[in-house]
Amino acid sequence: MVTVFTPTYNRAYTLPFLYESLCAQTRKDFQWVVVDDGSQDDTEKLINNWKNTADFEIVYIKQPNGGKQRAINNGVQYAKGEYFWIVDSDDTISFDAVEKIEMWFADLPKDEKFAGVSGAAGDKDGNIIGKTFKGEYLDATSLERNRYNIKGDKCEVFYTEIMRKFPFPVFEGEKFVPEALVWNRIASAGYKIRWYNDIIYFACYLDDGYTKNVDKNLITNWKGYSLYVKEVVFSSEDIKNKILIFGAYCLRGIKKICGMY
Repeated sequence: MVTVFTPTYNRAYTLPFLYESLCAQTRKDFQWVVVDDGSQDDTEKLINNWKNTADFEIVYIKQPNGGKQRAINNGVQYAKGEYFWIVDSDDTISFDAVEKIEMWFADLPKDEKFAGVSGAAGDKDGNIIGKTFKGEYLDATSLERNRYNIKGDKCEVFYTEIMRKFPFPVFEGEKFVPEALVWNRIASAGYKIRWYNDIIYFACYLDDGYTKNVDKNLITNWKGYSLYVKEVVFSSEDIKNKILIFGAYCLRGIKKICGMY
């Protein structure tokens, strides 16, 4: 079973679109776990109303505002599914996403070390976001993405036990850690992902979202960002990627010193 996990903060205005895409699934044997990161809008009322009418299980947890990494660590403890899929509150999924994910996991080789599977993310026009490889799928770790041209947003779905084994680090006073930090740790442990070119996720980059505020999020959460950069430098074999990430880190360090955020 798939556990669809959504961390959310003051997104009552976008959650209905995600909910509608969940209701449209061709398979209903999934669980939706929502961790409300201290919202002050109508999120709680909205989710509780849906719990009474949805034909799939909804679990709602409210926590003090602490950021996405704390929400993920919290939410995975409530997951009943064998597979854990993070779907953000401003995005939607294809009508057959859950069905495809179940099929992809069933096809994974049992004698190899896999952390999960991933489909492609698409824009509102149905185009794949970023660059990709040729063919139906490709097996590689997250640290090998550049080598195989697996670039841009992807929608990784992990074994729930892997997510519990690799929790997100948290730092006092910080509310953000790059998700790639944990994905890279999973890769460094030898776990591969089977990457598919099928679009099962539609991304919407809102003005108040993480993607459009990447500089601010990294600079104001410096401990988590520094840990990510340190681990990339020591774990990645991609020299070009190391230089690019460390160079960006230095530029953001200058912005931090100058008090730009």
